[in-house]
Amino acid sequence: MGDVTEKVIGNTAASILSARRHLDQTELENAIAMLTHARRVEFYGVGNSGIVAQDAQHKFFRFGISTVAYVDTHIQLMAAAVLTSQDVLVVISNSGSSIEVLDSVSIAKENGAAVIAITRFDSPLARMADCVLSVAAQEDSELYTPMISRLLQLVVVDILAIGLALRLGETASLQLEKGKRSIQPKHLKNKPEV
Repeated sequence: MGDVTEKVIGNTAASILSARRHLDQTELENAIAMLTHARRVEFYGVGNSGIVAQDAQHKFFRFGISTVAYVDTHIQLMAAAVLTSQDVLVVISNSGSSIEVLDSVSIAKENGAAVIAITRFDSPLARMADCVLSVAAQEDSELYTPMISRLLQLVVVDILAIGLALRLGETASLQLEKGKRSIQPKHLKNKPEV
């Protein structure tokens, strides 16, 4: 297990450091600007990328932004049909080539929604998006469930969330504080043992 631990952590760390060099800062700024002005933000992903989409929704709704994550491709198609030019769609896809996800992006764009893609720079999804946050990991996803790519996607979502929070300033801080206060009564208090 020591070798497994070293390889997994070493490969993950190397991939994250590589992503730091390859993420386009201008595209990150563009994405933050789009998110800042959005009426609504929707996150789409399927499989492992769907889990990342749900994580993104969990982070972003706490800023007081109307947001949702859809992981079912039929729901994505229907939801994309009611997006408008005031909305932003963030699509997370390791391959960037799922036909149903690409169909959802096409529908969203027809309705004027801006599309941010977290995907490979050379994917069909990247070619359709208004803003591309490129993540790519060297891993054999034919045999194994992608692990490093999912972690890289999560890192990009965290960068977007922190960037948006900084852009929103005190508004974000107040919303986060309201959210924390709402769940404080649900935590056990530290009581001295009898």
